[in-house]
Amino acid sequence: MTQVTKIISSKEKPSRQQAEAAVRTLIEWAGENPDREGLLDTPKRVVKSFEEFFGGYQLDPKEMLARTFEETEGYDEMIILRDVRIESHCEHHMLPIIGKAHIAYLPNNRVVGISKLARVADAYAKRMQIQEKLTSQIATTINDVLQPKGVAVVIEATHQCMSTRGVHKYGVTMQTSHMLGLFREDKRTRQEFIDLITSPSSGVGNI
Repeated sequence: MTQVTKIISSKEKPSRQQAEAAVRTLIEWAGENPDREGLLDTPKRVVKSFEEFFGGYQLDPKEMLARTFEETEGYDEMIILRDVRIESHCEHHMLPIIGKAHIAYLPNNRVVGISKLARVADAYAKRMQIQEKLTSQIATTINDVLQPKGVAVVIEATHQCMSTRGVHKYGVTMQTSHMLGLFREDKRTRQEFIDLITSPSSGVGNI
């Protein structure tokens, strides 16, 4: 069963004032004085940054793919968008996940503007995430809307919840992949994709 993420409506959301008060409480809990000159505007700044970090809850990724093009002159080969920067936040500790996504699909009569693939990745990344779910969401959405012959998504990222706390393992990267259609069924198609994203010009491993 597919897990459905509940998007809280604007009527249910706490007010900006409540959010700022919550940040103020955390500052006090950490042992600081929120009335100190350097911290007076910190609650406002944090709330404003949260609007950017988690703006994906206000976006509809499927709508981003709604406009497609059919005049492809019969093009049916692999389309790959490599090295799409991913900036997300771990849902367990709300610490940054920074990396790159490689997104590919095999068109079935319809193609979409390449910027839309990056926007879909951003829409899901700008939510509280785990990398596995993020990878699957991007691939599944492209597959559902474009109905191509296949979709492949690979994400390689570093997690600050590992490097700045807990085990304190700096430089560790996590790789996840989600293959659908021919990318899952055909080993040659899958290998072609892997070869293309791992070629020297791809920059894989240099996040």
